Amino acid sequence: MSTTHIPPGEGQHYVMIDGDHIAKTAVKDSFGAFEVFEVVAPAAPPAPPHVSPWTGVLYLLEGRVTAFVDGARYDVEPGGMVIFPAGTPSTFEVVGDSARFLAIATGNAAGRFFADFASSVPADRPVEDSMEAILSVNQRHGVALAGTPPLTN
Repeated sequence: MSTTHIPPGEGQHYVMIDGDHIAKTAVKDSFGAFEVFEVVAPAAPPAPPHVSPWTGVLYLLEGRVTAFVDGARYDVEPGGMVIFPAGTPSTFEVVGDSARFLAIATGNAAGRFFADFASSVPADRPVEDSMEAILSVNQRHGVALAGTPPLTN
């Protein structure tokens, strides 16, 4: 593995209904794989609770968020973090105007999901208006809305 440097503001942008997910890096070596994203999220209704096949870590840099994980509520301030375990219903909501955080996902599937979601689901429409597209993307990546079984290819 070689050294990688990503300057501030650079990376692939995936604008989604819950914010701009900026891919910073993907790492894979003999110990495993993970991806790192910078997320800039505006105040908006939260995405529906969903179950992902990867574990995610939210490390808050700016603003405040409330995370909902398996029915529990966590108020997260800068410097705080919360883990979204794989297979566990979770979502987050921005408290205030906006938030910026690092999202670290295990494996190498979250980036493909974000890319597909950003190109298939309009970020400027209410979730209810995009539900068919959301369900289609979820099915392709093994993600399920809470209360429904994960869908596989």
